[in-house]
Amino acid sequence: MKLRDIIENNAVTAIGDAEITSITDDTRRVTDGSLFVCIRGAKFDGHDAASEMLEKGAVAVVCERDLGLGERQILTDDTRTLYGKICAAWFGHPERKMTLIGVTGTNGKTTTTSVIKHILMSAGFKTGLIGTIQNEIGNEVIHTENTTPLTYEFMALLAKMAEAGCKYVVMEVSSFGLCQKRIGPSFFKTAVFTNLTQDHLDYHKDMEDYYQAKKMLFDICEAAIINKDDEYGRRLYSEVSCDKYSFSVKENADIYADGIKIKSTGSSFWYCTGDKSHLVKTRIPGLFNVSNITAAIAVCLREGISVDTITEAIENYNGVKGRCEVIPTGRDFTVICDYAHTPDAIENILRSVKEYTDGRLICLFGCGGNRDAAKRPKMAMAAASYADKLIVTSDNPRNEDPEAIIKDILVGLEGSEIPYDVVTDRREAIYHALKIAEKGDIIVLAGKGHEDYQILSGMEHIHFDEREIVAEGLKLLD
Repeated sequence: MKLRDIIENNAVTAIGDAEITSITDDTRRVTDGSLFVCIRGAKFDGHDAASEMLEKGAVAVVCERDLGLGERQILTDDTRTLYGKICAAWFGHPERKMTLIGVTGTNGKTTTTSVIKHILMSAGFKTGLIGTIQNEIGNEVIHTENTTPLTYEFMALLAKMAEAGCKYVVMEVSSFGLCQKRIGPSFFKTAVFTNLTQDHLDYHKDMEDYYQAKKMLFDICEAAIINKDDEYGRRLYSEVSCDKYSFSVKENADIYADGIKIKSTGSSFWYCTGDKSHLVKTRIPGLFNVSNITAAIAVCLREGISVDTITEAIENYNGVKGRCEVIPTGRDFTVICDYAHTPDAIENILRSVKEYTDGRLICLFGCGGNRDAAKRPKMAMAAASYADKLIVTSDNPRNEDPEAIIKDILVGLEGSEIPYDVVTDRREAIYHALKIAEKGDIIVLAGKGHEDYQILSGMEHIHFDEREIVAEGLKLLD
C-alpha cells in the first residue's frame, strides 16, 4: 500500500508515494519496506530504536517527537492512537463492516459475551467472539493470549471475521485494551458494563484509575447497558452521555429480573421491561448469571431479535467452560470449577452456590503471584463469609514464593472462626478436598476456571487441568 493510503490524512508525510510492505510496532518484525511505529511501553521505548529500524529497512517511522530523521519520520501527538488507525486502514477498515458489541467490567464479561453470541447465532447471524478463553469465528475456535488482542492482531482478526461473513462481533473489552488503545478507531453499537471490583491494581494505580479506563468504552458507543446493582455502575450511568439503559436483579430498572428461582441445575426468572415480562429459563445457576443473562437479553432485543428466539436460545445454552462448571464425579458430593479470582467474584460464586448446598460449602482457592497483593486478604475474607470450610493453596505463583502468597492470604482470616487447611501444592489440595468431602457437600475450586495450566517460578507453564486432577483424585479414593 502507498504510505498516504495508510496514513489517511491523520498525519503529514513528505513521502506519501512510498510503497509500504508491512506495518509494525515490534522491532523484531521490521523488514525492507516496513512502516515502524514507535510506542512507549513500560520497559521499552520504540523511539530509542527508530534510527536502527531505518537502517534495518524501514521506509519511515511514526514518532511523537522530532528524532532528527528528516522526511522519514512522521510526527504525531499519540503514536498508539495513530497506530490503531494505521492498522485499521491496512486491513481495509474491518471495524466498519460489522456491528460491534462490547462488554467490560471486572466479572461477568465472558459469560455475557458468550450468551449474546449464542443468541445471535441462534437467530441466524454469523457472529465473531473475542474473549478471555478463546476467539471464535462462527463455530471456529481460535486460541487467544490476551482478552483484548494487540492492535495489529485485533484488526487482523476483525478482517478475518469480516471475510468469513460475520455480521456481528461480540467482544470482551479489557481495561488494558482501552488504555493501550488496542481497538483502534472501533465504534460499538452497544456497550455493556457488568461491575467493577478490585483487580489489576498491579497495572492501574488505584480503583479510580481502573474505573476511568473502563469508562473509556462508553465514549465510543451508541448505547450503554449498565448494571444498576453495582456502585460504579450507578456512577457510570450518571456520567455517560450516550443512550443508556439500567439493568438489575435486585430492584426496578429499565430492564430487570423478577421472580428469580435458583437451583443447582439452573435458574428461572421473569425478564421485565416497561409493562412487559417474559419467563426465562437457563441451565446455568447463580444470581450473578441471571444478571449476565439479563444484560445479554437487553443487547439482543436492541438488535431486534424476537423474545421467543432469545428465550429458546437461553434455555438451550450450556454455559462457559470454567464458569460455575460442574465437574462430574459420580459421588454424593458436587465439585464446581470457577474462574473467580477477585474478592467480588469469590463472594458471587459462593453466595450463589450456598443457596443450594445441602451439606458443607468447601472453597479451595489461592492467589496469583506478581499481581495485586492487596486483594489477597480480601479474597480470604470474602471466602470466609460464605464457605463452611476453606482450603488455602496456590494459584499461579509465577515468580513469587507460594508460601509468601499464602501468608498474605491468611491475614484475611485473622479473627475468623472458619476452619481452614493449608495445602500449598494445588494438586494435593484438590485431592485433600475430595478426601474430606461428605454427602451433600459442594466443593468450589476457585481461580483456575478455563485455564489448563499453572504458571510456576521462572514463568514456566505446566499442564494443569482441574477436570483431570479431580478424576485422578477420585480414583485415589477407590
